[in-house]
Amino acid sequence: MIYLRDIEIFVATAEAGSLSEAARQLDLTPAAASASLKRLERELHVALFVRSTRSLRLTQEGEVYLQHCRQGLHAFAEGRSLLAGGDATVRGTLQISLPSDLGRNVVLPWLDDFQTRHPQLQIRVQLSDRIAGVFRQPIDIALRYGLPPDSNLVVLPVAPANRRVLCAAPAYLARAGTPKTPTALIGHNCLCFLLGDSVHDRWRFTRGGRDEAVRVRGDRVADDGDAVRRWALAGRGIAYKSALDVADDLRAGRLIALCTDWQGEPAPLNLVCADRRQINPAVRELRAFLAERCAALPAALAGALP
Repeated sequence: MIYLRDIEIFVATAEAGSLSEAARQLDLTPAAASASLKRLERELHVALFVRSTRSLRLTQEGEVYLQHCRQGLHAFAEGRSLLAGGDATVRGTLQISLPSDLGRNVVLPWLDDFQTRHPQLQIRVQLSDRIAGVFRQPIDIALRYGLPPDSNLVVLPVAPANRRVLCAAPAYLARAGTPKTPTALIGHNCLCFLLGDSVHDRWRFTRGGRDEAVRVRGDRVADDGDAVRRWALAGRGIAYKSALDVADDLRAGRLIALCTDWQGEPAPLNLVCADRRQINPAVRELRAFLAERCAALPAALAGALP
């Protein structure tokens, strides 16, 4: 017989990457946690972990089983929530991954208000710009720009009309001049973002049905959107950012939108999860809340759309 507690210990160990840490989180002795995992492996007739004196990692079978265990625990938690307070009650723990720039500078303060609305909800936040690994990360939902490369992921639109906007600090423009067209970017220092293993250095624009793609160059590249924004604010060059990321900076004049008669690339903002069963009351409420807040940033879209 497979016990629910054994599954909880297995998931906690996989997410912590450490048996002793999982035992500490669950208020167990390491010996009790180890016995639980061994019991589960005997019932399944497979090894779930590869163990050594210094490391603990999932086997291939463990990776597959972990996905199903997470789904099962989510289902149990949602059922318990329904019995305790009905579908309208938002409670429990919501684990969410946020993009580094939007998450750190915009969404984190919003989440304070969201928790005020739902005081029985706990939130765990990860900051990351990568969409890969949503199946394996210990999260319920990820907020990401663009459509995920994996078509099996569930996508919930939050700000589908959002676009990128060219922007730079007044200090940079005073020093290097203001480009009037996308092709003029060739003579400027452009701050690039690393998407996966590729540098996003081909910037695309549209005007009157005409597409323009410019290969840009610059002396700085980062895989963190917040770093690119900070460089732009410091006057290091021109950035091609999501309008939502720089809405407050555009409004305050810390950054200036450039080439505004051209449309920037689409940058739709979505909530993404691995399984539709993860869309619980907290996720549904969060989606509506974020969509409402994003729609309240007209200055951002005004800078991105002609």
